[in-house]
Amino acid sequence: MAPIFWRKVFLRIVVPASLFAACFAPPLRAQTAAINDIKGKIFDAKMAQQTFAAGLKHCSELNGTTFYMQQRDRVLNLEEYHRSLDNLVANGAFNPETKQPWNKHDADVRWDLVKKEAASDVTTCALVKSLPDLQKKLDDLQRQAATPQTTPPSDGK
Repeated sequence: MAPIFWRKVFLRIVVPASLFAACFAPPLRAQTAAINDIKGKIFDAKMAQQTFAAGLKHCSELNGTTFYMQQRDRVLNLEEYHRSLDNLVANGAFNPETKQPWNKHDADVRWDLVKKEAASDVTTCALVKSLPDLQKKLDDLQRQAATPQTTPPSDGK
């Protein structure tokens, strides 16, 4: 007889209560996903801040037409760099990476690499610049997740 009693309790009390809670509970999964997404972006921004620390002071100059050369702690213009690569090929200068004179293929590979680096520098600067806003968003989302959100049930009027 006891199993029937508990089944009735379950069906009359537990199921309706859990349905009520599910209808009026805040969307925790959505908040958790948003919080985790922002935490990931903050982590990326902090890592970029550490790995690109020397280049951050040049962010105002890094606009896609320039790139930061870490070895010399300088910002170089892409077009001037491209002309320099062409001159290295034309003069047959020694390429220490390949231990042979510069050729067109080597210059093209380096040019593609430098263009990607220029785009990456712009993205990195933007990411680090967004760090305070990301931290503020995270604080706001965590505050919202911590405060219970109750919406009064509508009476259908």
